[in-house]
Amino acid sequence: MFDFSKQINEDSAVLIPIKLPNISTDVKVFMKRIDLVHSIISGNKWFKMKYNISEMMAQGKNTLLTFGGAYSNHIHATAFAGKMFGFKTVGILRGEEHFPLNETLKSAINNGMVIHYLDRTTFREQESEHFLKKLRDKFGDVYILPLGGTNKIAVKGCAEIVEQINIDFDYVCAASGSGGTFAGIVTGLNPKYALEKH
Repeated sequence: MFDFSKQINEDSAVLIPIKLPNISTDVKVFMKRIDLVHSIISGNKWFKMKYNISEMMAQGKNTLLTFGGAYSNHIHATAFAGKMFGFKTVGILRGEEHFPLNETLKSAINNGMVIHYLDRTTFREQESEHFLKKLRDKFGDVYILPLGGTNKIAVKGCAEIVEQINIDFDYVCAASGSGGTFAGIVTGLNPKYALEKH
């Protein structure tokens, strides 16, 4: 795997104790600060992306194409990762172009991302082979990362969030969007289950 350690510091994802009001003293709550691994490619975005970037490089591809909305943190992080690690990025955006561009899209473009807009009906076809072929015909031999950065390789990265918790615990709580981070956490909690199901 490509060595990302010069730019990304996973050791900075420390556990910090949280004091909650009206909780009995025998309950301890900690927060895993995965947002601290990098200022822009932060949190679950990094854990989803790292093995995908390595896989793209292993396949000899130099362009990562992914999907998102106009305010997508995933689009923002992907564009910056491309600039930092030296690969091209294409963002397929849901909806029409609007000016002035918001800060997310301005940042993505400033970091070298090519933005391509799709109407919402066409955008829903993003997982169909016919649609993906059209994208490859247009943009070349790209590495395609699904909406929100979630695929099986991303789940592998997110499983490491749990592996890096170095204290005993009873419960893990996590917010969920596309479900990729949650799937990775489940995998990290029970690797045997993940191997059986995938």
